[in-house]
Amino acid sequence: MKILVVEDEKWMAEALSQGLEEEHHSVCVAPDGMAALELAENDRFDLILLDIMLPGMNGFEVARRIRGARQPTPILMLTARDAVSDTVKALDIGADDYVTKPFSFEVLLARIRALERRNMASGSRTLRIGELVLDCDTRRVFRGNREIHLTPTEFRLLEFLMKREGRVATRSAIITEIWRAEEQVGENTLDVFMRLLRRKIDQDEPVKLLATRRGFGYCIAMDSPA
Repeated sequence: MKILVVEDEKWMAEALSQGLEEEHHSVCVAPDGMAALELAENDRFDLILLDIMLPGMNGFEVARRIRGARQPTPILMLTARDAVSDTVKALDIGADDYVTKPFSFEVLLARIRALERRNMASGSRTLRIGELVLDCDTRRVFRGNREIHLTPTEFRLLEFLMKREGRVATRSAIITEIWRAEEQVGENTLDVFMRLLRRKIDQDEPVKLLATRRGFGYCIAMDSPA
């Protein structure tokens, strides 16, 4: 998971980063609320660990603004405040869970896993290959911080290939899946769509993802040959 840690206490931020990275998560740290909002706006995260007691803008306001921007990223709030009213406020403004300091790191990891399961059970579907992210629910595609605007057919084509990461899909299988025999579509049409998709996904990118397997079909994988 890609996790944004919003924590102003340097030792705590470092401890969380180290522990999460040892669990094979990717971690980005924001020391205050404004930095957190900027990162949340310009990057995509699978989870936000958000301290309430922050300098300038507190965690309540950060969470409120994130939800006001219709960002669905799960938020797990971390705080030394354990009043019932604070818990209710955090959940009411859009936090998904709440952990009171001091806490066991094992408990924090369990809460993170629970949020991940809950997110999957809710039907949120996100496909990720490297920096390429496809959100099946919002129908948005990103490569790093760059949003990629696709036509409906291009989106279906990319989704089909990403679900089969690393495996070659034959031309006939792609045509059957994407166009479903609703119209007569030849391999030349597919090739045109693939060229358009490759231009949007891979052009000017050092790591190429889309590949042609001559005589077979297409696939998507990290660092694919052209």
